[in-house]
Amino acid sequence: ARWIIGDTESGNGRTRRVHILVKPTRPDITTNLVISTDRRVYMLELRAGEEPYMPAVAWAYPARPATQRQATPARPTIPVMSARHYRYGLTGDAPPWRPVSVFDDGRRVYIQFPRGIVQGEMPPLFVVGSDGEAQIVNSRIYQNILIVDRIFAAAELRLGSGREQQVVRIVRTDGRQGS
Repeated sequence: ARWIIGDTESGNGRTRRVHILVKPTRPDITTNLVISTDRRVYMLELRAGEEPYMPAVAWAYPARPATQRQATPARPTIPVMSARHYRYGLTGDAPPWRPVSVFDDGRRVYIQFPRGIVQGEMPPLFVVGSDGEAQIVNSRIYQNILIVDRIFAAAELRLGSGREQQVVRIVRTDGRQGS
């Protein structure tokens, strides 16, 4: 492995914090890292070099004044069965996390994973653009459903690396391009 990645926790209750630990095994390598929190998704580019490194990075969420606070829904609205468009096929590997269902509501794509999946086991989603390049898009997790904030023609769920990498490809089957 070129990078050693782990996590740990400190505190409990409201003071509980998760710490992501990343260490390169050699200089002159790069990779990307996606960290999903309950507030944001952070997309980082990691570069290892001979020079001193950034030993810690932290994000703080300042409290907004009560006049600026908005009520946030406790849970997203998952479309009712009659509003779902089941027009996606799955190909590729058959890992335990392989989606059981993929549908959209005309604005968002919902990827339903097997019940009991833990957020840490969920693979990142890469949408394949018209140029064939994979890109990370805005998404969020609710229970065992990954909600993608756009419609797409093709995407890949990838977990692992090298020969151990597992890939499940999601392809829209109605022949229309994603918006």
